[in-house]
Amino acid sequence: MKLSQFKFKLPEELIALYPHSSEHTVNREDGTSETFKVTRRDECRLMVLHRKSQTIDLFKKDENGNPIEGEYLDFRSVLDHFDEGDTFVFNDTKVFPARLYGTKEKTDAKIEVFLLRELNKEMRLWDVLVEPARKIRIGNKLFFDESGTMVAEVIDNTTSRGRTLRFLYDCPHDEFKRELFALGEAPLPRYILDRRPCEEGDIPHATEDDMTDYQTVFAKNEGSVTAPVAGLHFSREMMKRMEIRGINTAFVTLHCSLGSFHDIEVEDLTKHKMDSEQMIINAEACEIVNKTKREGRHICAVGTGTLKATETAVGTDGMLKEYDGWTNKFIFPPYEFGLSDSLIANFYHPYSTLLMATCAFGGYDLVMKAYDLAVEHGYLFGGYGDAMLILDD
Repeated sequence: MKLSQFKFKLPEELIALYPHSSEHTVNREDGTSETFKVTRRDECRLMVLHRKSQTIDLFKKDENGNPIEGEYLDFRSVLDHFDEGDTFVFNDTKVFPARLYGTKEKTDAKIEVFLLRELNKEMRLWDVLVEPARKIRIGNKLFFDESGTMVAEVIDNTTSRGRTLRFLYDCPHDEFKRELFALGEAPLPRYILDRRPCEEGDIPHATEDDMTDYQTVFAKNEGSVTAPVAGLHFSREMMKRMEIRGINTAFVTLHCSLGSFHDIEVEDLTKHKMDSEQMIINAEACEIVNKTKREGRHICAVGTGTLKATETAVGTDGMLKEYDGWTNKFIFPPYEFGLSDSLIANFYHPYSTLLMATCAFGGYDLVMKAYDLAVEHGYLFGGYGDAMLILDD
């Protein structure tokens, strides 16, 4: 397919800048009251796509099965489509506070440093992105706190914005990581951060709440610089409900990079190269998923990252294999999937590789029709936006 086929008009007001929340009012004994917002990650809107019947559900239904106009499905109703013995496959990667702000030696220029991954523990080497890159050269030093204890030296150029930093911090590694991450903030995508209100001339920052909101409740293995956003909708209560219903959970790890935010510069999608991402699938996950497959039950991939990981590791026999390595798999239509028969996704931006993977799974025409409906009905897009469930029925 061609890049231009994934263009659609996304109104600015439909880009979610904060997680889904609801307002609550507390009435006090003195007659006053206070209204405040509470994050409700499992109460966002849900759209359900049915691949075989080519139908789309937006609304709740009455006792006769008729849609109730104006009463939109919410994410908690996902579980209504699954039964005991079905399996949800989650990505248990953990986001770390990757965005730091430092000052350049001598000039005191403000520099954003975005941590990508640790290259060498003993030498404190990190692969990073810097902004503005034109000001940062090999040999420069950057200071990250007022005391001057957290200092880094630029030792190499990797890409136009990429640098290798050596942190000059002499202490045990665990203490170094703790101090480094204490200076960082949640790595919200620029499309969220740059649209949030801030004082003129100030740099927009993620909030302390973002470090919780931009993290799944089952996050375990640290390594991501962007969240597996389809998993953000699951609350602890919802995970417990799945357990009570006998729905299985299997966890794989794919450390999400910034690759999904890179512009695609070719019209012919077969010529686009994805960034490599580290992934691990262990024996326990394989056992749970393959038992489900053999029993003819449903397997639901939570997120296109999970979909990428399982499709990287699925065998020709349709069974999931153990894996410990890297993947740069690029999924776009047409693509024949070997494992999952259901998918949970968010509503993504135009030209996004995440949109392409969703179209590959749900079918291009059906998914793009759903996107038209999403815009028409005011669904929210992006990492903090609403959700889509694709079923094979």
